[in-house]
Amino acid sequence: MNYFDEQDRCAFKPITENPIILDFSHCRYLGEIHLLLKEKFGLPDYYGENWDALWDCLRYLWCEATPVSIEIHGFSELDQELQKHCATMFEVFDDVHNESPWVTFKRIS
Repeated sequence: MNYFDEQDRCAFKPITENPIILDFSHCRYLGEIHLLLKEKFGLPDYYGENWDALWDCLRYLWCEATPVSIEIHGFSELDQELQKHCATMFEVFDDVHNESPWVTFKRIS
């Protein structure tokens, strides 16, 4: 792998949506949840697909000058066990909002 390929792999991808729509309605497994998060938040290839890695990546993702809204759709459609496993995701979202109040998370369904 050359230098530029390696830089692309390690870089965050640009996010053009605002609000960012997280639609979990088609997710059946935890891996699909993390894939959606990785795609929608433009996370780099090295994203570890766990809640600590999500916190590490989201913590400084947005600049204070630009308010960002994240809408969470379809969460209630997830299997109950998967919802329980994702409880930590909402803790991460709360922590991100507490550290960066201009980033808001709104659960739609």
